[in-house]
Amino acid sequence: MNSSRTPTSASPPATTLIRAAAVAEDLTKVYGHGVTRVVALNGVNVTFLRGEFTAIMGPSGSGKSTLMHCMAGLDTISGGSARIGDIELTGLNDMQLTRLRRDRIGFVFQAFNLLPTLTAAENITLPLTIAGRRPDQAWLEGVIAAVGLADRLKHRPAQLSGGQQQRVAVARALAGQPEIIFADEPTGNLDSRSGAEVLGFLRDSVRELGQTVAMVTHDPIAASYSDRVIFLADGRVVDELRVPTAETVLQRMKRLDTGDRAG
Repeated sequence: MNSSRTPTSASPPATTLIRAAAVAEDLTKVYGHGVTRVVALNGVNVTFLRGEFTAIMGPSGSGKSTLMHCMAGLDTISGGSARIGDIELTGLNDMQLTRLRRDRIGFVFQAFNLLPTLTAAENITLPLTIAGRRPDQAWLEGVIAAVGLADRLKHRPAQLSGGQQQRVAVARALAGQPEIIFADEPTGNLDSRSGAEVLGFLRDSVRELGQTVAMVTHDPIAASYSDRVIFLADGRVVDELRVPTAETVLQRMKRLDTGDRAG
């Protein structure tokens, strides 16, 4: 098991950028002014490579959800750079950000965010319908098969279990073949068995479908499904762990909680 410290200043090399689904460079996010000023992100540098599953972890208030929201264009950036593929977010207006999120980013949240009046199939294709795009049928069928929903497509959310609803949400995120999927505590409302199923689907989407996933989580077991874990503290990336297990993640988190951020 290898771990390495994430660079804090140097830009990623050009070959890495070509493989990058998303990149943050010296990313800063500040809330408030004067005595209420809070630096949520303080010069964050991180690259999310295509076809890789990254977990984002850290103590409460470390900036992990803020990082995801800034990278996904859900929150404004105070300084530095954030890119999805070759698109720089800081220069986009609201309409361009909306189009970017719709066309190039997939989202999976703790709340399933399904429309109750639509069937599972209609919820899965809703972003494409709104965008006026026709789904790639072969891809869509592969996604539905991967998440095991073929016999539930005509059911509405109220007729589905929590795990099934989250699988619909995962399929919706995958349906448009996005540049990257951002998942914010996707198993937070699920029991352990349903959570394991959803994490397995996210894992398989990377391994078998070539997707890129960045997931915020506080759970070492959830993080163990990823290819690497990046750790934030006080708005900075302070550590990275590759080929994680629940045990190694838990050990690293304990070190962060006690203020020991070495190696």
